[in-house]
Amino acid sequence: MLQDHQGVIFDLIKREIQGKDSLGNVVGEILNISQDAVYRRFRGETHLTIYELEKLSKHFNISLDTLFNVNKNKVLFEYQPISGYDFSMGLYLRNMLRALDALKDQKKPELVISVNNTPIIQLLNFPHLIRFKLFFYAKTHLQIEQFKDQKFKYEKFDPEVFSIGQDVLRLYCKVPSKEIYDPELLRGFVREVYYYFESQQFEDPTYAIYILDLLDRFVDHLKAQAEVGKKFIATTEPPASGNDFEMYHNETLNGNTTIFYRTDSFEGLYFGHNLMNSVHTIDKAYIEDSLSVLNKQMANSSVISLTNEKERNNYFGQLKNFISSFKKKIELELNL
Repeated sequence: MLQDHQGVIFDLIKREIQGKDSLGNVVGEILNISQDAVYRRFRGETHLTIYELEKLSKHFNISLDTLFNVNKNKVLFEYQPISGYDFSMGLYLRNMLRALDALKDQKKPELVISVNNTPIIQLLNFPHLIRFKLFFYAKTHLQIEQFKDQKFKYEKFDPEVFSIGQDVLRLYCKVPSKEIYDPELLRGFVREVYYYFESQQFEDPTYAIYILDLLDRFVDHLKAQAEVGKKFIATTEPPASGNDFEMYHNETLNGNTTIFYRTDSFEGLYFGHNLMNSVHTIDKAYIEDSLSVLNKQMANSSVISLTNEKERNNYFGQLKNFISSFKKKIELELNL
């Protein structure tokens, strides 16, 4: 067992426990050894045995193939199988909160995000939009049985769920990010609203107009963040100082939603998979390749936060016109 590999294993374990317990306690309990023995292994004075390595890799889901570069063309990803996926708003937001919570106490956290159609975390500024998005995918694309005979309707938010959503937003706003947006931003979302209106999937058809009005307000909020170059929650004023929001306009197309995160201690990558699902990896080679692509995307895009007012106004103006055109279609059909 090479010492650098052993160090990587302990780094992965520290990241997993996130300071909620000591390394000595956690590893000592798993391996049934003393804390002193754990720290001798941590310092590289004692090598992990093959049996200890097996226990730790199974407990913390560490890929030994990836660790030892058995095949550089293979990458280990974590994901949530659709068959076991719970589309409740609360669980969905808790998973987001857990991912962001890992960054909050780290030094120099940063995000680089390529947005494919819908900026999910930003959408939490208007949580009824997230509720519609989850409902649409659960019922229409994934055809989950519990949604089969339901129509979409207005519902008050559970206070606990709303609180979790606000926690997600607060954590996201604390981390500076560079985000790449393309011409298709939210257009698929608008078509989904219109599709539900046309197929009579709204319990109250006028609720479609309300959703589009919220979407229009969300666009205004996204633009306001771009103007000041800071992230802030829709119910608050732009901060005098805060976390940077660097917005890029890619005039072609973002292939998928990709989220790269990095701190002084670790880095990783999420990207969209099976509509509302995502996969996650900490494979260094794969992350380097993906970050290289993201950097090239940004180099070929225009910065529209703080500067480039004309392009920024044009970008958001076209999006608002697109939303307005579908709203007018619905109003005409409803004779409003």
